[in-house]
Amino acid sequence: MSRHVLSLLVEDKPGLLTRVAGLFARRSFNIESLAVGPTEMQGLSRITVVVDQDEVLLEQVTKQLNKLVNVIKIVELESATSVQREHVLIKVRADNQSRSHVLEAVTLFRARVVDVVPDALTIEVTGDRGKIDAFLKVLEPYGIKEIAQSGLIAMGRGSKSITERVFKN
Repeated sequence: MSRHVLSLLVEDKPGLLTRVAGLFARRSFNIESLAVGPTEMQGLSRITVVVDQDEVLLEQVTKQLNKLVNVIKIVELESATSVQREHVLIKVRADNQSRSHVLEAVTLFRARVVDVVPDALTIEVTGDRGKIDAFLKVLEPYGIKEIAQSGLIAMGRGSKSITERVFKN
């Protein structure tokens, strides 16, 4: 099994996300990450799905997804030819003794403090999985109190867009 990142261009219709996720569930796929948001074209959304699955089984689900009326385009994004990022909020213990060390880590990882209270900091960090994991490992000794993480978002490198490939003017 291997990790796959799928980018789906879909019509923004109620219930479509449920149908898409249902296709994966019926095949017993575990969705590692799922992110949905609007695109540059009104009425269209992008769904980014990350699964760890066998190529053959993934191809079957992709064919079934293509049959859904509101799915316009599906692209598998390889890590070498795409930009992939996650967004994480981390609440970490930071008393008077440890605060400077935590702030040093924040600077080193180009993260950002978004909330400060006497005994904790809430930190925002964006990056690939490796950067996020490394940052969490550095913060672990100070005591991570809470983590909120977005799903992975991704797009192909270069000047072409997924909508441009579908709607050539």
